Amino acid sequence: MSWVDTIPEAAQTYLSANRLDEVECVIADLPGIARGKAVPASKWEKQGHFYLPNSIFFQTITGDWGEAAGPEGFVEPDMVLKPDMATATAAPWAADGTLQVIHDAFDQKGAPIPFAPRNVLRRVVELYQAEGWTPVVAPEMEFYLVARNIDPAKPIEPMMGRTGRPAAGRQAYSMTAVDDYGPVIDDIYEFAEVQGFEIDGITQEGGAGQLEINLRHGNPVKLADEVFYFKRLIREAALKHDCFATFMAKPIEGEPGSAMHVHHSVLDAKGHNIFAGPQGGETDAFFHFIGGLQEHMPSVIAMIAPYVNSYRRYVRHHAAPINLEWGRDNRTTGIRIPISDPAARRVENRLAGMDANPYLTIAASLACGYLGMKNEVRPDKRWQGDAYEAEDEIPQGLFTALDLFDEAKDLHDVLGPDFARVYSIVKRAEYSEFLQVISPWEREHLLLNV
Repeated sequence: MSWVDTIPEAAQTYLSANRLDEVECVIADLPGIARGKAVPASKWEKQGHFYLPNSIFFQTITGDWGEAAGPEGFVEPDMVLKPDMATATAAPWAADGTLQVIHDAFDQKGAPIPFAPRNVLRRVVELYQAEGWTPVVAPEMEFYLVARNIDPAKPIEPMMGRTGRPAAGRQAYSMTAVDDYGPVIDDIYEFAEVQGFEIDGITQEGGAGQLEINLRHGNPVKLADEVFYFKRLIREAALKHDCFATFMAKPIEGEPGSAMHVHHSVLDAKGHNIFAGPQGGETDAFFHFIGGLQEHMPSVIAMIAPYVNSYRRYVRHHAAPINLEWGRDNRTTGIRIPISDPAARRVENRLAGMDANPYLTIAASLACGYLGMKNEVRPDKRWQGDAYEAEDEIPQGLFTALDLFDEAKDLHDVLGPDFARVYSIVKRAEYSEFLQVISPWEREHLLLNV
């Protein structure tokens, strides 16, 4: 059987209309950046794997390195990267026929690399499966379309719409606002269709040029793959129309931040939602999952809010949660229970930023729910009313969040102790890099005043 017969239907359809010129062999690093190699099609057909140094997982977002190599030292041994053919998808923006394929990372003895983000998520999913549970997730992606910005010292501005005016803020759910940058959205739809991705909907959010894309629910690893692919897809669609797409948590001062809300449900061996009882009532598992999020989410904020900019999003009365209260159909709480029938009952985690690695975000959230169900953690009383009236419960910055992360040994057991070690070292190195940068605020207010 040809390898073409093993790839998804959408990729087969693409190849039937395009001569394959190149295959991009990709893997997500800790920030979620696609690393890998572009391989000529003729070579791809002959290879079953390729090699990259394990140091790609020790890189910070700036390209510097954390001292996370372990006792063997920074010798950069090769990992073996093997393709997951189920992830093969087109790169429809490429001039010549191009496929992308996500790879999994193994050491030279065949063991999964424990700090590879896709392996971290798979580890958590396997813990669910060992209990007879199947986790189901549905991510929501918020992002901004902004004017081209090639000067880091210049503030980010909204993109120019078809009216010739900058995209307007405070226009949540406006169809006119969506139409204003319709050509970009048209290409997002077209690229997604060619790649075989199903979009559940696109809406205008509250920020100037801010959009939200909802994805259909499904397998956590598959959905994380799609978010990983979608980030590139959206960036390419924006560049085609002379603007940028940004997934920063807080790109524009005074505008709402961008979140990656994640909806969760859990199925039993018969495919029944364990959050709903025989008569449709809410089960202990449902409340324990919520309790797990409340108890453990502070310790994984460093994974779902991974940069100094991430904490600018958690602003009272500004469209992002500031605590871990839970409520029914309440968008001010960090944990929301959407309106649904019992079979679709789910828990929405509203804490994660869109700047986070999708594999690590989903892994962190599922890990908290898993510990809640395993340890039968009861949640606090349901919050009624405006949760911004409650106390802040989220770390105020990355350094504090990393301290909480380092102390959470029970979560390290779920996510993988070696992952936790590497992640903390790399993020602390990144924070040290940030401290070396002098900001415009400091120059404005300190230069002549102190």
